[in-house]
Amino acid sequence: MATTDTTTADPRPLPAEPPFVGSEVGRLREVIVHRPGLELLRLTPENMAELLFDDLLWVRRAQEEHDVFSEVLAGAGVKVLELTDLLRETLAVPQARTWIVEQTFDDRVQGPVAAPVLRDLAAAMGDEELAELLVGGLTRRELGERTDEPSSLVLHGSGADSLVLAPLPNHLFTRDTSCWVYDGVAVNAMRMAARARETVNYEAIYRWHPRFAPTTFHHWSAGIAGEASVEGGDVLVLGDGAVLVGMSERTTAQGVERLATRLFDAGVADRIVAVELPRARSFMHLDTVMTMVDERSFIKYAGLGMLPSYTVTPGPGPGGLNITDHEPERMHDALADAMGVTGLRILAAEQDVHAAAREQWDDGCNSLALAPGVVVTYDRNVTSNSYLRESGIEVLEVPGSELGRGRGGPRCMSCPTIREGL
Repeated sequence: MATTDTTTADPRPLPAEPPFVGSEVGRLREVIVHRPGLELLRLTPENMAELLFDDLLWVRRAQEEHDVFSEVLAGAGVKVLELTDLLRETLAVPQARTWIVEQTFDDRVQGPVAAPVLRDLAAAMGDEELAELLVGGLTRRELGERTDEPSSLVLHGSGADSLVLAPLPNHLFTRDTSCWVYDGVAVNAMRMAARARETVNYEAIYRWHPRFAPTTFHHWSAGIAGEASVEGGDVLVLGDGAVLVGMSERTTAQGVERLATRLFDAGVADRIVAVELPRARSFMHLDTVMTMVDERSFIKYAGLGMLPSYTVTPGPGPGGLNITDHEPERMHDALADAMGVTGLRILAAEQDVHAAAREQWDDGCNSLALAPGVVVTYDRNVTSNSYLRESGIEVLEVPGSELGRGRGGPRCMSCPTIREGL
């Protein structure tokens, strides 16, 4: 006798999987990226240095290259979240929209005359239009096309095409402004003024977006950081409670201490290895010279050498830290000890000093692991990619002729939100 299944499907959506990043090389399952847009069209020879770019990108080609990057990630089974989509969807939450507008248009930035007009303009925009403005910026001419220009000394002292709201071209590098460490996210205090406002967009997304708001995770806000800056390109999650942090041009010792106390107090991590990088543009983040490619292997710029390092663990009393100094020649040993392995495999392609420096500038060491021994790199770094393959690493190449002009590779352009541990 036939039976009829009378079970009624639960109409409620399943709760979102909590974000968790357990390592640098475990299987990558979800990531935030940002496709280049209007913000890069705002770059000019006059303002590109202020906006932290060394060159002007051909934006259409950069978009095509970024599309390939996203397709490679999706083809590997990674769920790709686009930052602009997340921002637009966050703006649909009234509390989030109000908070973002108030944080973005401030008397101390645009002046007490222009700021209220800009807030009113933003409030009248649709979510998609406002998301583009928040990332792409606004000129005085565009403001005048949308509303009556206020009698503002700030505006009167600027040209027609001056930026009333600066663009955020460095949103391309989603790694830096927020970084997930195990079951928590640090929304970072950015070192450079051109990137400071990026934190507003990320704070709102993690507080109110439907992907993140219903889930449980630690959330460390940047707040007013002073000298305590940290950027995600300097933070590597080694696994099993260990973290590697570079003290660089962008991440300060104060920032490392602040991050360490937050991680330790939350029980998220129990040891940090901090390495002292040269303070130079070409070494702006640790991941420009050293990234993980499998459970115990790092690709490393041959010209980096060995660096002073420090093992940081919880100390007595609230916020206390124990710090162990290591001589430069002990750098790899300190890392291996923190990771609980008997030795590291350091991969540095053998090439002359000029070729090595060129590939480092082109992000030859900035690989993004999709799984242990599987990485995404720029196709332009032929020597480094060949060396990785000879070392048993599977290399998925993506075009970087234009994206590479921004001084960031595949790891820089990705913010993992779910990655398996080891």
